[in-house]
Amino acid sequence: MARLLLPLLSFLLLSFSPSPALAAVGPLPLTSSTVGIACLLLFVLAYLLVMAEEYIQLRKSKPVLIAAGVIWILIGVVYTREGQSVLVEEAFRHNLLEYAELLLFLLVAMTYINALEERQAFDALRSALVRAGFGFRTLFWLTGGLAFFISPVADNLTTALLMCAVVLKVANGERRFVNLACINIVVAANAGGAFSPFGDITTLMVWQAGKVQFGQFFALFIPSVVNFLVPALLMSLMIPHHAPSASTERVYMRRGARRIMVLFLLTILTAVACHNFLHLPPVLGMMLGLGYLQFFGFFLRKTFQQAVEKRRALYERSGDRERLERLGTFVPFDVFSKVAKAEWDTLLFFYGVVMCVGGLGFIGYLELVSHWLYGSGEPTLANVAIGLLSAVVDNIPVMFAVLSMHPDMSVGQWLLVTMTAGVGGSLLSIGSAAGVALMGQAHGMYTFFGHLKWAPAIALGYAASIGAHLWLNSALF
Repeated sequence: MARLLLPLLSFLLLSFSPSPALAAVGPLPLTSSTVGIACLLLFVLAYLLVMAEEYIQLRKSKPVLIAAGVIWILIGVVYTREGQSVLVEEAFRHNLLEYAELLLFLLVAMTYINALEERQAFDALRSALVRAGFGFRTLFWLTGGLAFFISPVADNLTTALLMCAVVLKVANGERRFVNLACINIVVAANAGGAFSPFGDITTLMVWQAGKVQFGQFFALFIPSVVNFLVPALLMSLMIPHHAPSASTERVYMRRGARRIMVLFLLTILTAVACHNFLHLPPVLGMMLGLGYLQFFGFFLRKTFQQAVEKRRALYERSGDRERLERLGTFVPFDVFSKVAKAEWDTLLFFYGVVMCVGGLGFIGYLELVSHWLYGSGEPTLANVAIGLLSAVVDNIPVMFAVLSMHPDMSVGQWLLVTMTAGVGGSLLSIGSAAGVALMGQAHGMYTFFGHLKWAPAIALGYAASIGAHLWLNSALF
């Protein structure tokens, strides 16, 4: 089969590539050619496989990696035949540089989150909430509120999984409560991530592209609150009033957890300072922050044995047998194991998306879409539609496509599309990574149709948040 495919591919490329008469020093007209259409269909096929990940158990990075490679090879063959291979090389390197900056930025952020998780910072928070003995309604608002305020710093996926673990621990099989609480967490995590450059990959992309300055993102705070509160208020009316039985489980943070939190905050401040004051890419500050963590990890390893003996003596004097027994579970800190535990499937998926969309943009399809969406000169409806599209299609390729189109928009419009792309994924459970992950974590209790039932309430919040942004931030348009 492989022997037949290669000659057939070569025949198609040679038969339908632009003729030498069309060749010029510039992009070739490929949008209506067989090669261009084949690249477009290949991307659509790859993305259909991505959307079916939950059902076919195929990691989402695999189809887009293949599609990205084949798309650029097809483009390269055509341009090499026309003697313009330099243009392809420059375009590919430009897209690769954009990805490399985001990759290193996200890698550092994920490393810090994994370090805090290994130091049991999130487990300690979950344990404290479970032991508090709150009622279902209080837990509904507490988990939603925490998801909203944690996701601007941690990614919305990690935040949603943490809050869902709390819900499942205290729910005692209350299916209705679990479903409503999970919907609330997904909406809150996506809304919270919309007003911070660190809250979602899409906001990070917009910030690194220079479309919106760091401080300007906080203009979305009130609209994001509205997006969270409107459906939450409606869903809270259906939450049972009684309280679940409290748990006695207690989890303590491991040594160094609080200092790692401080280092993470310092890393964020360094990245912001590099971008705002030195006009350097924020990734420089993030990589410097990784150095902070590496040096602190070295300190933790060197002083590990001494710290264990000191704590043993302290617990023996105080008679704290529980903590004394837990000393045997203490482990040294290894920063590189946290790097290894980064979400590599997501990072590779991101590479595939960036290169696929970049290839389609080089062919000319994004220019056509940009003219269709933004050609009227009134981008508000287009940006609202972008958010609705992100309920079905992952917001990463959607936002990268918008950035690649380079529409001429005001800061207010860039904030609008940033918000809609982030919170639009809440309309369906499959519209965001948080929703898909929680369907697996709360299998059978939080479902697609359980979420769909409350889609009108979420859509009302979506519309209200857009109205709030247009009203409150009218000076930015």
